Amino acid sequence: MDLGLHDKVALVTGSARGLGAATAWRLAREGCKVVITDISAEGANATAAAMRAEGLQAVAIVADITSREQVESLVQQTVDTFGGIHILVNNAGFPRDGLLTRMSEDDWDQVIAVILKAAYLTCKAVMPHFIEQRGGRIINISSRAYLGNPGQANYSAAKAGILGLTKALSLEEGRYNITVNAVAPGFVETEAVRALGHFEKIKEAAINGCPLRRTGQPEDIADAVAFLASERAGFITGETLHVTGGRYG
Repeated sequence: MDLGLHDKVALVTGSARGLGAATAWRLAREGCKVVITDISAEGANATAAAMRAEGLQAVAIVADITSREQVESLVQQTVDTFGGIHILVNNAGFPRDGLLTRMSEDDWDQVIAVILKAAYLTCKAVMPHFIEQRGGRIINISSRAYLGNPGQANYSAAKAGILGLTKALSLEEGRYNITVNAVAPGFVETEAVRALGHFEKIKEAAINGCPLRRTGQPEDIADAVAFLASERAGFITGETLHVTGGRYG
């Protein structure tokens, strides 16, 4: 099925590796011009170079997306490089787990900043471009954790906030033909997750709680994002697509 993404310009945050990289690859293979952005210059450059080696259109731009100035520069560089911007995927984020009584203020602030504040900044920066061209797609990566996970008060709060942001912006910007949706992944086997010391234990628990009896793969999330970014999803906005294999608890 043609998703109608050829020559669209997509900016994917936190896309040096993991879900972000998988999403960038998927969009590029659908014909998008992709901006790989991450705080890691080495990772972003390597991913973009690998994509170009396959004949895909990609550039790397290093940015701290918790900084308004750097986000505004990132978006302007995207427009200057590819002539516009049509798709924003807010993927960047990380956990700093711990029970609330042991969670430092910095652990709270950093997770909220990279997940929620950064999404606010990037959405605000792209919106004038989307409004001027009367169209755009924003896909925010939330998580099943928005339902609440013990030891993840910061992460759960940030991912729940992403859903509120998604709903509010869908109502504000729909008149400009801008759609804003969220994807809520369940347990997904990324490099970072596989590196956890208790990986096998949490993997077993995830499979046991999943009706499909398997873990998610980064490509499962990338496929969902590509659909929501596409012309085929033009009448969908304000929604949260759960990609969890049926697992909610």
